[in-house]
Amino acid sequence: MPQMSPMWWMSLMLFFILSIMLMMSLLYFLPLNKSFHHKHSNFKLLIWKW
Repeated sequence: MPQMSPMWWMSLMLFFILSIMLMMSLLYFLPLNKSFHHKHSNFKLLIWKW
């Protein structure tokens, strides 16, 4: 079992943060797009409250 190098650890953390940001953006933009298509802002209000 090789020792974890700081570079490897940093890259892993960066990947983790990027994946979280991607998930957040998907959760944020998908309801917005739906609300634009359906011409009402219920999803938008839900997100702003959250």
